Amino acid sequence: MFGPKTQCVVVVGAQWGDEGKGKIVDVLAERADLVVRYQGGANAGHTVDTGEGKSFVLHQIPSGILQGAVCVVGNGVVLDPEQLFAELDALAGRGVRTEHKLHVSDRAHLTLPYHKLLDRAREKHEKIGTTGRGIGPTYEDKYGRRGLRVGDLRNLTRAQELVRARVEAANQMLGMLAGGSGALKDTERASAEEHAHLLERLAPRLLPLAVDAGRVVWEALARGESVLLEGAQGALLDVDHGTYPYVTSSNTTAGGAAVGVGIGPTAIDAVLGVVKAYTTRVGNGPLPTEAEPAMAQRIRELGGEFGATTGRPRRCGWFDAVVVRYAVRINGLTGLAVTKLDVLDTFAEIPVGVGYTLDGEIIDSMPADVETIGRVQPIYETVTGWQRPLNAVRRLADLPPAARAYVDRLQDLAGAPVRYVSVGTRRDQIIEV
Repeated sequence: MFGPKTQCVVVVGAQWGDEGKGKIVDVLAERADLVVRYQGGANAGHTVDTGEGKSFVLHQIPSGILQGAVCVVGNGVVLDPEQLFAELDALAGRGVRTEHKLHVSDRAHLTLPYHKLLDRAREKHEKIGTTGRGIGPTYEDKYGRRGLRVGDLRNLTRAQELVRARVEAANQMLGMLAGGSGALKDTERASAEEHAHLLERLAPRLLPLAVDAGRVVWEALARGESVLLEGAQGALLDVDHGTYPYVTSSNTTAGGAAVGVGIGPTAIDAVLGVVKAYTTRVGNGPLPTEAEPAMAQRIRELGGEFGATTGRPRRCGWFDAVVVRYAVRINGLTGLAVTKLDVLDTFAEIPVGVGYTLDGEIIDSMPADVETIGRVQPIYETVTGWQRPLNAVRRLADLPPAARAYVDRLQDLAGAPVRYVSVGTRRDQIIEV
């Protein structure tokens, strides 16, 4: 992807997340000087298989850390500092050096224990399907102009005053969610003093990582370096453009990349959308091409479709071209990476969703409201399977004709060129087209 005219590349998920962005970023990061995560929080999980039985799951640290790239957590991320340090310590324990390789935006908002209590309490009532990691409540604080940012720890006394006030307000809300009695169990109530002590422990380790992330990215681009911007989740989970309200709390799409790292949109040269060769989704909300239970279970077992963060089984179905065409449009995708093609190796026939019908009428675009999306019926065409293992293929030309025809059909339906195809989880199993 990188070249004389593609200095800054964005990688986004083009379905409902879990598309395999981590391994694509890992491969691209070999040629990147800087890798920046631009939104989301510890609810994301990027799994990278580096080969020789080594697999890493990263939640907040950009996947490029495994290639030795300089990594930045952007201002659009809501940062769980305890999780961040747990990841850093785990990487160090496995011999991955991160010293002077990781920076954190001083404008990134902090996810704290009271956010997680609020998240779990609300999920009991709202059933959105959140991970309970405090992401939504942190973004609520951010946009309500009452959040706590990394840079606020430079004035620790003031930060502790702010967090005490926020904990008091959170406990009032927790009491209301519990039924208004205010009689919260200790496990349901946040402690202001524990939060104040937590900030005191975090500040000495977090502040040395804090930078003006936008300036770091801008200066790297000015030096002619290659910059990779990494998103979390997927386009259909974008808070504005996804299947609202069954979405995440941030802009997962490419437009969020510029805002989430602090650069102008004209600095972005290319946008790569990652899609599975089929479709999955975690949590509640519509999934038009969801397979029948027995077939969904077969795909789930073949693809290891369980959440990297929560372990929850993913809902599985067939490739949905309406979803991917929509993602191409709202992200301005210049290319696609098709992952997990090998999961379909044993299928004699593979359905592909090419459109929808709604109340008997054919539609070719994504409706805005979930009630309507829940009523659409997918239109399928059936593609012949290849029924041969692909895990040893290393060139596009060596794919079985039926597998190549399947990739070509997805490209035609999506309206964007395929740039990468993965036939396994390891780095050497990603084919550059």
